[in-house]
Amino acid sequence: MESRREKNPMTEEESDGLIAARRIQRLSLHLSPSLTPSPSLPLVQTETCSARSKKLDVNGEALSLYMRGKHIDIQEKIFDFFNSRPDLQTPIEISKDDHRELCMNQLIGLVREAGVRPFRYVADDPEKYFAIMEAVGSVDMSLGIKMGVQYSLWGGSVINLGTKKHRDKYFDGIDNLDYTGCFAMTELHHGSNVQGLQTTATFDPLKDEFVIDTPNDGAIKWWIGNAAVHGKFATVFARLILPTHDSKGVSDMGVHAFIVPIRDMKTHQTLPGVEIQDCGHKVGLNGVDNGALRFRSVRIPRDNLLNRFGDVSRDGTYTSSLPTINKRFGATLGELVGGRVGLAYASVGVLKISATIAIRYSLLRQQFGPPKQPEVSILDYQSQQHKLMPMLASTYAYHFATLYLVEKYSEMKKTHDEQLVADVHALSAGLKSYVTSYTAKALSVCREACGGHGYAAVNRFGSLRNDHDIFQTFEGDNTVLLQQVAADLLKRYKEKFQGGTLTVTWSYLRESMNTYLSQPNPVTARWEGEDHLRDPKFQLDAFRYRTSRLLQNVAARLQKHSKTLGGFGAWNRCLNHLLTLAESHIETVILAKFIEAVKNCPDPSAKAALKLACDLYALDRIWKDIGTYRNVDYVAPNKAKAIHKLTEYLSFQVRNVAKELVDAFELPDHVTRAPIAMQSDAYSQYTQVVGF
Repeated sequence: MESRREKNPMTEEESDGLIAARRIQRLSLHLSPSLTPSPSLPLVQTETCSARSKKLDVNGEALSLYMRGKHIDIQEKIFDFFNSRPDLQTPIEISKDDHRELCMNQLIGLVREAGVRPFRYVADDPEKYFAIMEAVGSVDMSLGIKMGVQYSLWGGSVINLGTKKHRDKYFDGIDNLDYTGCFAMTELHHGSNVQGLQTTATFDPLKDEFVIDTPNDGAIKWWIGNAAVHGKFATVFARLILPTHDSKGVSDMGVHAFIVPIRDMKTHQTLPGVEIQDCGHKVGLNGVDNGALRFRSVRIPRDNLLNRFGDVSRDGTYTSSLPTINKRFGATLGELVGGRVGLAYASVGVLKISATIAIRYSLLRQQFGPPKQPEVSILDYQSQQHKLMPMLASTYAYHFATLYLVEKYSEMKKTHDEQLVADVHALSAGLKSYVTSYTAKALSVCREACGGHGYAAVNRFGSLRNDHDIFQTFEGDNTVLLQQVAADLLKRYKEKFQGGTLTVTWSYLRESMNTYLSQPNPVTARWEGEDHLRDPKFQLDAFRYRTSRLLQNVAARLQKHSKTLGGFGAWNRCLNHLLTLAESHIETVILAKFIEAVKNCPDPSAKAALKLACDLYALDRIWKDIGTYRNVDYVAPNKAKAIHKLTEYLSFQVRNVAKELVDAFELPDHVTRAPIAMQSDAYSQYTQVVGF
């Protein structure tokens, strides 16, 4: 043994390096069998992994232009305005009351000084409105939400649920912030179940007025943005009660929307019969003044009924173009779907900021390294790549998916096509739920990826996480929204077998019911070449197969359990399966839009970078649900291993262009506002923050 040591002297460090280098070489050989082994294996260095292929040279300007589209100018105008106004920038430490006043002043400055008028685009150019919301939300999420309450909710309810008389009377005041308002839908006892609202609006034919009442404590309007301090009006959702001449005496016509003044226009004092309380300090979004409203026989003119879908004449006669309460209710909520569209889009904006901060920090931060060599960037560690690179790929995927949603919503507003309305309703519910849930988890991952520095408030993860958290609840609880998606899928499934048509987003199910549900091909189940695994057709087929199988299984389960448990009981018994089905469908839509975006990118280098990200998104999702594919032999064991290894390799390749990918978001230092993510002299700026 002693003589062997003398003949082959090798230190422990050299031995470890040789083993690691051989593992890397084996991974490369698996992915490209044409590569021949190197006769000599050097110690592991930071460049070793990149030896397999040359780093992409990405045209950052072309990629950014493709990403940000046609509304770059208005976003840059917003960024420049707030960068030039330090007095309107939100400090790290600020009280609730000061934050509320600052938030209102920020909105006034945006509208009256910068000349940005978001309300003019709510109905006529939604794509531009959402671009404004993304930029404003990156300045301060409270400001983005306050703007949304004023223009999308309060203003949007007036122009979407009202008629010309309401637009003529209120548009200019809403636009210039003279008429600040609220959206009073949620009650203490009813949030998701809007049809269960208890506030009443009883018509008094003698005085030609509606009387707004809060019948009990459970009917108090709760969490109403703009109510606690700044709002002068509220769109109040209440049950329309009409007098009748039969034995009942009254008739409940269902939930309608009414404009109710809540404060005096001159004195700003609360009006008679209106009681307003402050909901107080929240987990986040403390720049938004949420309040509670109670109404005690508050009288409003008959004209204050937002009467697009139902009207009351002077003598108390009710008329509507829609025959039933459910139809009217559906049409009313359908016009408010813009809030969900905006939240999905805004959530991607938050994800861009957090991913940018974490990745820029990870490129800068150096820890450990090979013996007697410089420390390496923490983004060179596989574990850090595993945390952040699929997230970066997902950020791009969600960007293109929500951009598609905004485009479909804009088309819906112009055409009012019934099929498109149904499609946008389900798609907005699914994307809002899926994207906001992902972003909420990603914020914690980004914080952890930045270690102790990520815990400093100045580096924003805490405020971003707290402010964004409620995105999972308002404009529809995420679990409830996913059930709406599942219900729509089951409806389409039933229609398919009854010869009905499928809307565009669901059209793949027509083929999938026939093709994807046949027995998996034993040959393709074993294909494991890189070209095959990176083929968009293989990736999309895998996603569609999973959704189709889940849909078929859930439909069979529901039919089975409904015989003994009834409809409601069967739905509850299958609830987890239904949620999984909805998520699978949304992931399929997201991948389809990402593949389409890669195909349409005009610049070759930008297209190559997007293809890397798209492949990583697709294969990472397949790997994370590999059990589903293995259970039905859609993927053979060796193919599963190949997917896993290729996913790891793609994570590294995306790491090589990570800087270019995050730079394409064009979030300058004064937007990210995190010292650890500054693109120049980051540590110097960070030390200045704490007083050195």
